[in-house]
Amino acid sequence: MGLAVLDMSMSVDGYVAGPNDDDPNNPGGDGFTLHDWGLTPEGGFQETGPAGELMGEILAAGAVVSGRRTAEHAEHWGGVHHGDGVRVFVLSHRPAPPAVADYPLITYVTDGIESAMAQAKAAAGDRNVHVIGARTAQAALEAGVLDVIQLHLVPVLFGGGRRLIDLLPARVQLEIERVIDTPEATHLRYRVRH
Repeated sequence: MGLAVLDMSMSVDGYVAGPNDDDPNNPGGDGFTLHDWGLTPEGGFQETGPAGELMGEILAAGAVVSGRRTAEHAEHWGGVHHGDGVRVFVLSHRPAPPAVADYPLITYVTDGIESAMAQAKAAAGDRNVHVIGARTAQAALEAGVLDVIQLHLVPVLFGGGRRLIDLLPARVQLEIERVIDTPEATHLRYRVRH
């Protein structure tokens, strides 16, 4: 069975989104550039070099677990997050909006992160589960269902916005697995100790 891997681009001061990111028409907030390390100037995914290898790992995931806010701001990725047949499990306290019925690969899960992760791991098979969203990351850490944290630390200070983690009920120990330093970002991979 694959691993549950959180992949988040983050500013050096710990923000995963800039100020004013509540508006779906302003995804990522004011001046959002945190994903630029993995994108081409045309807006596609990098395919070469360290960024291409990292994007390849992300796109090889067999399922996705996302928070509702992230999914709605991304307009549910038009029904396809990446690749044909990759299912997305959206963690939510409320049922899916009616428009999601048009997206058979998008499933809203209202009975908690453990259920969302179990469904995603079953759908992913031997491949990893790509975890996205700050609140989803925090819930997965609290529940002990997150295996790996992969941060893409971008050399910028936002000074405000949405933090990856606000408060945890207990300390979480991490083990460094890999560090890749590039001019665009330092990529840090940690194993979560359970």
